Amino acid sequence: MTINVCPVTSEFVAEVGDVDLSQPLDPSDLADIKKAFWKYAVLIFPDQQLTQDQHLEFAKNFGPLEMSISAFRKDDPQRMRLELANVSNLGADDKPLPELSRVRLMQKANQLWHTDSSFKHVPALTSLLYARSIPPVGGLTEFADARAAYDALSGEMKNRLEGLVAEHWYLKSRAKAGFTNFTDVERENLPPVPQVMVRTGPESGRKSLYVASHITRVFGMPDEEGLALAEELIAHATQRQFVHSHRWRVHDLVMWDDRCTLHRGRDFDGQRWSRDMHRATVSDVANTCEQFGISVAAE
Repeated sequence: MTINVCPVTSEFVAEVGDVDLSQPLDPSDLADIKKAFWKYAVLIFPDQQLTQDQHLEFAKNFGPLEMSISAFRKDDPQRMRLELANVSNLGADDKPLPELSRVRLMQKANQLWHTDSSFKHVPALTSLLYARSIPPVGGLTEFADARAAYDALSGEMKNRLEGLVAEHWYLKSRAKAGFTNFTDVERENLPPVPQVMVRTGPESGRKSLYVASHITRVFGMPDEEGLALAEELIAHATQRQFVHSHRWRVHDLVMWDDRCTLHRGRDFDGQRWSRDMHRATVSDVANTCEQFGISVAAE
């Protein structure tokens, strides 16, 4: 059966039906899914009944899987395979964690605009988030189209951004959300990394902004000026006309292109309701500076 692609807008976000992701995909269906993904950047697959293994098997169609940072974070409940990120408010007993628990405090940064794993030397290509339980109120996810945002920049700003590189650091976004109690292991395993600020999609040929709440500085600029530029670009990219808000349904699987989108989770009453989400993440091919042949001078 041919998949059914229903665009939300002409170029950003589409729902995909007539496909069962729990089963191996027909090559033509997989090719059509990839074609839709490169065009719309965010795909929503409703009513998917997936085990952890099936979730990961579908993700592997897009590249190698990342290992979750839970692998070295001893405070994070081991509720799933380490290739899956535990994007939930639940502990090992499947009950809501205390609001002031270390995990919940660190997760507050997920409410800032970001793109997954830009703080890793090799960032993410795509994330695939699966909803096992959702709150009846709140807990939405918002996605911003960084391609359309780049297109809307002035020519002067586009020229200014050409070749610029920013430093991304996991600890920076957590500190913005009020969490600074990092372990030595976290600091050792999550050092700052350089990433370009504008990148081109190899499948679409479209340029997009590549910015996130993880940015600590822009190389070659005074810190204050660089941070101001990053904040200006995030504010620009997340204007209403570039943003889609997704209200989750149980068993939705949503995948997005981390190379050309930003996203953030929205708040909900985490002491009253459960929000159990599993995320598989596929690695990009290389660090963005390496991909685009841009070197960063040592400072």
